[in-house]
Amino acid sequence: CINAEYGGRKGMRKIFSGAQRNSLNSHSFRQNTTLNRYNNPVNQLQHYPSYTLNNSQKRLIHTGPPVSSQEDIPKVYTELQEDHLEPKEFFDSLNVEGVQFFTGVPDSLLKDFCSFVTANIPETHHIITANEGNAIAVAAGNYLATGKIPLVYLQNSGLGNTANPIVSLAHPEVYGIPMLLLIGWRGEPGKRDEPQHRVQGRLSPNLCQAMDIPYSILPNYKEGATAILKIAFKHMRETNSPYALLVKKNTFSNYKLPSKFSDFKIKYSMLREEALSIILDSIHKEDVVIGSTGFLSREIFELREKKNQNHYTDFLTVGSMGHSPAIALGISIDKPDRQIYDLEGDGSVIMHLGTLATIGIKQPKNLKQIILNNGVHDSVGAQPTGAFSIDFSKIAQACGYKATFYADDANELKQILPKLRAVEGPALLEVRIRHGARSDLGRPTQSCTSSKLDLMKFLNATPKL
Repeated sequence: CINAEYGGRKGMRKIFSGAQRNSLNSHSFRQNTTLNRYNNPVNQLQHYPSYTLNNSQKRLIHTGPPVSSQEDIPKVYTELQEDHLEPKEFFDSLNVEGVQFFTGVPDSLLKDFCSFVTANIPETHHIITANEGNAIAVAAGNYLATGKIPLVYLQNSGLGNTANPIVSLAHPEVYGIPMLLLIGWRGEPGKRDEPQHRVQGRLSPNLCQAMDIPYSILPNYKEGATAILKIAFKHMRETNSPYALLVKKNTFSNYKLPSKFSDFKIKYSMLREEALSIILDSIHKEDVVIGSTGFLSREIFELREKKNQNHYTDFLTVGSMGHSPAIALGISIDKPDRQIYDLEGDGSVIMHLGTLATIGIKQPKNLKQIILNNGVHDSVGAQPTGAFSIDFSKIAQACGYKATFYADDANELKQILPKLRAVEGPALLEVRIRHGARSDLGRPTQSCTSSKLDLMKFLNATPKL
C-alpha cells in the first residue's frame, strides 16, 4: 500500500511508495529462493504459486502446483532486476492528470525525461527558463491562465532560486498556486557525488519542508509512479499548493534527444576544450581565472594538468551556476593590479544576466568576461538555451561595458585575445563553439578548500581567523 508518514513539521508529509517501504523492511533475497511477491501498485503480500529464480537465464521458473491459466502467473520484480521508468510512461501518467505545460532548468538526472518533453511538446507549452525562480513564476502564470496544474523541473541545486517565488507567490497562505516540482536529487545521501552536490543532497528534503512543500521519492517503475502521482495531485487540488517529487539517479530509462533539437544550421568549428586551450595560453601567470560550473571548469583543470600549469591562479566554481561573474567582480575591486578573467557558458550567464548591469555600473577596469556559447545546456543533456539568438555584445554595451568582441573560429580567437587584454574593462568576448565534450573528461582532483586557500595565498589574502 502507499504509506504516508508524518514528520516533525505540522502538516508536512513524507510519502513513500510501497516498493520503497518494502525495501526498508524486506528480508534478504537469495539466488534460487522461492518468491511470492506479486507486482501491483498497492503491493499487498498475498500467496501465489511458487516461482524460483533461474540464475543462468535470469528468469523465473514455475516450481509450484499447476496453475489454472496464464492469467494466474504473476509478474514478479526482484532485487536482481533493475527497474527504470520510461519517460513516455511517466509523461502519459502526467497527461492523465491533466498536465499540459512544462517549464524549468534541465538537470543531468532528469535529462532523459527533459529530452522527451523537448522532443514531444510544442515550444509554446515547454519553456526552458533562465533560472528556477523564473520557472516557478512562469508556471504560476500558466495556472492563472488555464486553471491546470503545470510541471516545473529542476536540479536540487536550484531550490534556492525557487525560494522567493515559492513562499511569496505559490504558497497556500499567499496566492495558493499548485504546481508539481520534479527535482533531480543530486548528492542523495549514501551516493558518491561531488562536494557541492553532497551538501545540497543532504539538505534537499529539509529545504522542501522549510518551504512547506510535501514531497515523495519518485518510484522507478510505472505502477509506483502512477500511484504517487495520484497522491500528489490529490494534495495539490485539495490544498492549492505545490508538491515535490525527488528523483534519484537512474530513475529514468535512456532517451536520446533527436539531433534536430541540438544540431544547429550554423556549424561552429571549435569545441569548448579547444577554445579554452587557446584562451589559457594567452593568459599571463599573474592573471586570475574564474571558471563557471559544469564541463567548462573540469576542462580548465585538465588543460592546466596537460600544460603543466599552476592551478592556484584559478577559482573553479563547481556549483553556484550563474554567479562566476559576480565572484570575478568581487575580486577585481580589491585587486586592480591584476587582470581578472571570468570564463563561463551561455546557460550560466543567462541564469543571472543582471550581473552584467552591476558590472557595468561599477566599471572594473581589469575585468574581462569570456562567454563560451554553444547554444545548449551541455552537461545536462544538450537541451537548447536559445543563446544563439541573443546578442551578448549589445547587452553588454547597453550595460556600460567599455568594449565587446566576437569570435567563432580558432584563428579569429587568437587574434582577438591580445586586444581583449589590452583594452580597459569591463570588456566582454563571446566565443561561438559547438557542443560536446570528451567521454573521458575527469573532475578536479584538488579539494574545494585547498583550491580556495591556494588562490588566497596567490592573492596575498590571508584568511583572518
